[in-house]
Amino acid sequence: MPFSRLSRLPFVAGLLLALAVTSACADEAGVRKKFEAFVGAPMPVVESVTRIPQGRLYEVLLINGELYYTDEAVSFLLEGSIIDTKTRRNITLARLEKLAAIDFKSLPLEQAVKRVNGNGKRVLATFEDPHCGFCKKLGQELQKVKDVTIYTFLYPILSPDSTSMSRNIWCARDKAVAWVNWVVENKTPPLANCDSAVIERNMELGRKLRITGTPTLFFADGSRAGGYLDADALEQRLEAGAVKADK
Repeated sequence: MPFSRLSRLPFVAGLLLALAVTSACADEAGVRKKFEAFVGAPMPVVESVTRIPQGRLYEVLLINGELYYTDEAVSFLLEGSIIDTKTRRNITLARLEKLAAIDFKSLPLEQAVKRVNGNGKRVLATFEDPHCGFCKKLGQELQKVKDVTIYTFLYPILSPDSTSMSRNIWCARDKAVAWVNWVVENKTPPLANCDSAVIERNMELGRKLRITGTPTLFFADGSRAGGYLDADALEQRLEAGAVKADK
């Protein structure tokens, strides 16, 4: 093969790759447009569209965090898990866990009620409603967990009374004591007033993080758990999160 033709190979390969990327982007844009047309909502609902290797499908991630699969023509929608039959890996679950993860260091921890068990070397952030039954169960279990600093973001989503209770806890002389007394001992905090705009900021943060239920927990590695965990499960997640965060 003449040298001139050999020298063009990298250029041709690069051009083909660029065309493939452009085509994929165009296909994804087309799927987004067709999906939005199918939904017919007044505002956009799709956050991203990504072509996946399995079955010539497209992953459609909605702004609310829901995940669907479809084809290029959006002729059908699939809701559920894709399982890799060779590895038995739940691809959808792994993807959702990745999407749900955060950068723990990005959390505005000054907006949270802070309490320390033991040396506090491990960290945990929770979003909790003071009237959430499972949050109270979580509070009981957290009393058993040693060497952890807990940041509780007051997240009153259950009732108007949850907002007033959150305000009384946040405005208490000792926020941590007021929170533990309530969730563990069921002792109602006294009425209190202060600048409690932080609670609304927590609500905005929770919406941004797609938190729709309480308790929601975040570990040092950014992984998320939705719902109540007992002390043993908390220990396992705290240890795993600390190890991953250090890497």
